[in-house]
Amino acid sequence: MRHRLPLRTLIVVAGLLGVCIPGQSPMSPSPAALPSPASFHGRRGVYLTAYAAAQPGFLEETLDHLARFGLDTVVIDVKNNQGEVCYPSQVDLAHRIGAVKPLLDLPAVVRAVHARGMYAIARQVVFYDPLLARHLGSSTAPWVLPTVEAAVEYNLAIAGEVERAGFDELQFDYIRFPDDGPIGPDYSARCVAVEAFLAHARSRLDLPLSVDVYGRVMWPWNARRIDPIGQHLEGMAGLVDVVSPMLYPSHFVEQELKNDPYGTVRRTMDHGLARVKAPLRPFLQAFAMAIPPGMTLAEYIVAQVRAAEETGADGYLFWNPRSDYAALWEALGSR
Repeated sequence: MRHRLPLRTLIVVAGLLGVCIPGQSPMSPSPAALPSPASFHGRRGVYLTAYAAAQPGFLEETLDHLARFGLDTVVIDVKNNQGEVCYPSQVDLAHRIGAVKPLLDLPAVVRAVHARGMYAIARQVVFYDPLLARHLGSSTAPWVLPTVEAAVEYNLAIAGEVERAGFDELQFDYIRFPDDGPIGPDYSARCVAVEAFLAHARSRLDLPLSVDVYGRVMWPWNARRIDPIGQHLEGMAGLVDVVSPMLYPSHFVEQELKNDPYGTVRRTMDHGLARVKAPLRPFLQAFAMAIPPGMTLAEYIVAQVRAAEETGADGYLFWNPRSDYAALWEALGSR
């Protein structure tokens, strides 16, 4: 059974921004719709776009590959970077802003994953939302901000539907402010806003929650709350079950980190594990960007996996924006 935060803690965090925490959520799932009791620990798998998962036979083929290589988890978009809600949502605002893109039958997806004895994670992009930003007239478009009540309630309404569909876990991505300022000033207010959203979500939802964070969030300087995106590792880790840092070596500025997939994943994981006790389940790079000369993508993946395993990661996930995992299957077959 996972640890639940005391209501007092939720009220203190959310109250910093005046976020109301109801005594009982009107969107609580019925007992028949509750997710399976499978543990979130040690999960290893891949991310799929909703468009990929909707292609005939693609999900089944992916599950076959996962089973072949001893992986057990699939992460699937339910709300994506375009602001599309990728299933036939009944949330009124989603229809009014033209967000509903009914690609997936969510209960059927969950049944297919569970039929293979695997773990189903729903990925929900939160505050990067071009459609909602346009509807709200957001000055930060295509972003909406965690301080905007309409954006918070909209995303929690979607999360409630996803929970009732039976997913084992809900993963929030783009759970942050835009990267619109220098690193260094005090961004404590932004950190509080992000944490207030998570506290509110925790009070409304009963399934395990995870968050995607920038890889740089793991590094020691982040403890000072000086990152404009408002992701503070200690604060966020205390409000969720799992943290998934996106440890893509290609996304670091320093060339030495780009060129060393093993060392970059190892150093970043060591930093994070020294700061928090929460399970860290990193996203590893399975796409060809800034691959060092003389190294194949498959070799690059193997190096990252070795680092994640040696540092004690609580599982790991692979990211390819096109859901193309040919190099991953090659990498896993070579181990």
